[in-house]
Amino acid sequence: MRFSIAAAFALIFPVAILAQSMPDLSTATPIDGTWAYAATSDGSEASFTNASAGVQLTVHCTRATRHVSIAKAASAAAPLLNVWTSSLARSVPSSFNPATRRLTIDLAPYDPLLDAMATSRGRVGFSVGNEPALVVPAWAEAARVIEDCRA
Repeated sequence: MRFSIAAAFALIFPVAILAQSMPDLSTATPIDGTWAYAATSDGSEASFTNASAGVQLTVHCTRATRHVSIAKAASAAAPLLNVWTSSLARSVPSSFNPATRRLTIDLAPYDPLLDAMATSRGRVGFSVGNEPALVVPAWAEAARVIEDCRA
């Protein structure tokens, strides 16, 4: 019995640490910018561009594999990308491409995190370690890409 209780705490404790390190962005103001949707040769994509015309976030559907990737501008590799919505927050394993300087996560098309992003109240946030969070407005363009991968 002691082993099962210890095992349960071992499973719960790392999750609690991750949840504590993820910022609460419920009152954060999204940065100025615009979402744009576009069809691509392999699916579709929504990009969020800031006021200085720099692409900050991309949501991409690859129809052949039915996967949604989310890429955030980043200065270095990180094992996890924290995603915050008004109803769900989760740390997702990420990969870094030094050529594009983007941190990317891949999600299955029916992942609950995608539904939470599509229905988030006003904002969606992305954070890595101690860097400032990227908070973008929750617009329909990202939801459209998610639906494209489900069709």
